[in-house]
Amino acid sequence: MVELRDDERIDYLLADQKRRIIQSQSVFAFSIDAVLLAHFTYLPLTRGKLIDLCTGNGVIPLFLSKRSKVPMTGVEIQERLYDMAVRNVQLNELEDQIDVLNEDLKGLAKKIGYHRYDLVTCNPPYFRTADLDKRNNNEHLAIARHEIYCTLEDVLKSCSELVKSGGKVSMVHRPNRLAEIMESAKEYRLETKRVQFVHPKRDRESNIVLIEFIRDGHPEMKVLPPIYIHDDDGNYTEEVAKILYGEEGSRLHGSNSKKL
Repeated sequence: MVELRDDERIDYLLADQKRRIIQSQSVFAFSIDAVLLAHFTYLPLTRGKLIDLCTGNGVIPLFLSKRSKVPMTGVEIQERLYDMAVRNVQLNELEDQIDVLNEDLKGLAKKIGYHRYDLVTCNPPYFRTADLDKRNNNEHLAIARHEIYCTLEDVLKSCSELVKSGGKVSMVHRPNRLAEIMESAKEYRLETKRVQFVHPKRDRESNIVLIEFIRDGHPEMKVLPPIYIHDDDGNYTEEVAKILYGEEGSRLHGSNSKKL
């Protein structure tokens, strides 16, 4: 049994009664962004390998390991979150498939090798905040949400250095930075191939965007149908309930569903 620290708890990985995850409200707890990214991502099933940058407590590799047997690596710069990710791998007995590195994504390819991965996933910091007063007072949450240790350009450069030519990069971010993301990605030979916007409700602007790039890909992009998180009553839509909880959970997507 793994050891819990401070205010940590063990949750089931949504409807999965096999996989569990260590979380902490004061350090790190995954959000719907991570679930949507894992669902959006195309990944190799039996051959190849993938790396997840800004892995936090390792939630993306845990989700993806349900769909694929390929080797996976999570990378996290915060030692406290890295420790959680390592224990989450141990908790789920996935040491043979998932390993975790306590590293800075900047210059990472120089340490572990260039263009070795078939897929790179990343849920990076969203906010470019120069004003310290606007940052979260919690250091762990501030680093996860704001570009303190890495910029958007750092993330895209690292993704490009790690992924193979023809390999995929999947990212979740904020729509108001999409133009910047696509422009910067081109500089690092990442061609935008799929985009999907996520809206809180049908009558609300998108607040999440899912993006897939291919390194050295041709300039052809698909915009997928939008995802709506909540219906008019504030409950999960049937589509999102299926993503979160599977077919069985979709029948429970009303007020009894756990909100992320």
